[in-house]
Amino acid sequence: MITVTEATATAGALKRLSDEGVSIWLDDLSRRRIESGNLAGLVENKNVVGVTTNPSIFQAAIGSGEGYEEQLTDLALRGVTVEGAVRMMTTADVRAAADILHSVYTASNGRDGRVSIEVDPRLAHNTPATVAEAKQLAWLVDRPGAMIKIPATKAGLPAITEVIGLGISVNVTLIFSLERYREVMDAYLAGLEKAAANGVDLSTIHSVASFFVSRVDSEIDKRLTVLGTDEALALKGRAALANARLAYEAYEEVFDGERFTALAGAGANRQRPLWASTGVKDPAYKDTLYVDELVAPGTVNTMPEATLNATADHGEITGDTVTGGYDRARADLAAVEALGISYDEVVQQLEDEGVAKFEAAWNDLLATVTKSLDSKGVDAE
Repeated sequence: MITVTEATATAGALKRLSDEGVSIWLDDLSRRRIESGNLAGLVENKNVVGVTTNPSIFQAAIGSGEGYEEQLTDLALRGVTVEGAVRMMTTADVRAAADILHSVYTASNGRDGRVSIEVDPRLAHNTPATVAEAKQLAWLVDRPGAMIKIPATKAGLPAITEVIGLGISVNVTLIFSLERYREVMDAYLAGLEKAAANGVDLSTIHSVASFFVSRVDSEIDKRLTVLGTDEALALKGRAALANARLAYEAYEEVFDGERFTALAGAGANRQRPLWASTGVKDPAYKDTLYVDELVAPGTVNTMPEATLNATADHGEITGDTVTGGYDRARADLAAVEALGISYDEVVQQLEDEGVAKFEAAWNDLLATVTKSLDSKGVDAE
């Protein structure tokens, strides 16, 4: 049983994080989490105000089978295709999570209370199909708190503009590079301009830009370890934070600029930076590193439950840990480059791998659901 003192301590770090202007979103969703009351409990007790999903999360959830058997049976009896079945299950979970978070959505005027669902990752390099899928997902979920995830590939950029222009809120995912992040912000502003021209109320559109963190350290640290010099090893664990801090600098520049200021006058919302991939991969680092060191107003940190619990238990939230670190961040990335590690090569590799991993998880999910439908005596095709 949790004592009053323990409960107060648990709430402390998470409340401080929220008070600093960081929205805490959970990077996970499953039918069990919804039906058990776990998600509602995290909203009530751990300052969770949003949820993100991705193909890997759904593959793990539906692959476990827990909570999905009845719906799978019904889908099999109806002869639904495997892709139709997957979309019915995933959108049902997102819809239910959005209902749980609806009071947060209302209280924050749509800023939080958000639940993200990703377009089919196999469409990452197909602009028209991505737009069509985003429209379909928004229609299927049919909740104001829904946010459609579109990857920040070259083909994704015009899709972001088009979808925002339709008045659909977007979570831009798989951002690794500062250059691509600026392109994402430009795509968002172009979408707002298109929405305004279409007569859409700009105040109803929200967006986040998911800037991935830990994967940057994983790849660059690996290369630093191969170099093995004292100079190289001293830079381990610094590139990801540097990259994210410089992304926030770019965010400040763009959203304090004249182009957005004009849109803000028409009710537009800033596209907030969202720190993604914040679970620490290297056990040598503190497990709350990418929370404690990325505190800045107007951001979102989406955490796996293990990171959420670690932050609640021993997170060190000491105020803004981003805006004073731009010069150090530039120096750290320059030092990595000086050792012959190409920033551009690393971030492109991470984008390619990110798309491939989500596509593989989606294909695994389709295979799992096909097997489940077939086991019920119905051809999934």
